Parts: sequence; structure tokens; C-alpha cells
Amino acid sequence: MLAPMEGRDRMRAADVDRQATAERLRVALEEGRLDLHEYDERLGRAYGAKTYAELDEVVADLPGVRPAERSAVVPAPAPAAPVPVAGGEAADGEAALAEPGRRSDSLLRIWSPWLRVAGILTAIWLISSIGYGHVVYYWPAWAIGPWGVLLLLKTVGVHDGDRRHPTDRSRRERRERRRGH
Repeated sequence: MLAPMEGRDRMRAADVDRQATAERLRVALEEGRLDLHEYDERLGRAYGAKTYAELDEVVADLPGVRPAERSAVVPAPAPAAPVPVAGGEAADGEAALAEPGRRSDSLLRIWSPWLRVAGILTAIWLISSIGYGHVVYYWPAWAIGPWGVLLLLKTVGVHDGDRRHPTDRSRRERRERRRGH
């Protein structure tokens, strides 16, 4: 008779099992346990797996998921209250870049999604260029170029001193009217 674990290993895996394994691989990639090439290779094996044993093999050398109470992650401290800017009141949740470090935080918030997408698309382009044996046309520019231009315009507008978008004042006034001020 088969031991319970051996019987499970031979059982066919479902799509939800493959997706759970893919999620575990994604977390390992984000933690730096896998590089992009190995992640891609393992992801292909996970979605091609037919049995639980094949799925287990894909993540066998990765540590298991830690329960929240044993996690080394520490909750972030509560953000400090925004400081009003001289010459006007700061918008809700925005100190209008008056605090030191605030400028870099807003730049990071604005540009980090673009940087991630640009990195992924450039990696795909690089892998395809290597696969073809020569440098192919840099097609990611069609996706990241216009988006980058829009972000650049937003960055320039956000960092133009204390100038705010013309609609900010009317939004603030509408908010104050709703609150009864």
C-alpha cells in the first residue's frame, strides 16, 4: 500500500495548484531568491506540471511561506502629519513638497512603476535579441516612451516650486464647503 504522501505525489494537479506555485515563485523572485531567467524557467515548468510531485520539485529548494507572527517584516511607522506650506494650506495628505525628503518620495512614487515596466520590457527585448543572435529594433520604446514623456511633464509640474495645478484650489474649496467651513 502507498504512503499518503506518495499517493498525493502521483495525483494530478489542478490549475489553482499551478497558480499557487506560480505565486510562490513570484514571491521568491521579489525576495531575490531567483533571478529572472530561473524564474521564467521554473514558471514554465510549474504551468506544464501534471502532478503534485512535479509542482513540488519546482519549489523544493525554496523556503516555505512564514506565518505573519514569525515574519521578520516590521510594520511601517505611521506617517507624520503634513506640514502646511508657507503662503497656503497643504492639500489633503500632501505637504506640497515642503518637507525635506518629500521631493525624492514623490519622485519615487511617480517613477517606480515606469522603471519596473521599462526594466521588464527591456529584459524581454534583450533576451529576444540574444535569441536572434543580433540586436533587434528596440520596440519597448513604443510603450515606455510616451508614458515616460507624460511622467516627465508631471514631474516638472510637481517640482515647479509652490505652484499647484489650477484645479487644486477649486478642489480644496469644494472640499471645505462640503465640510461646512
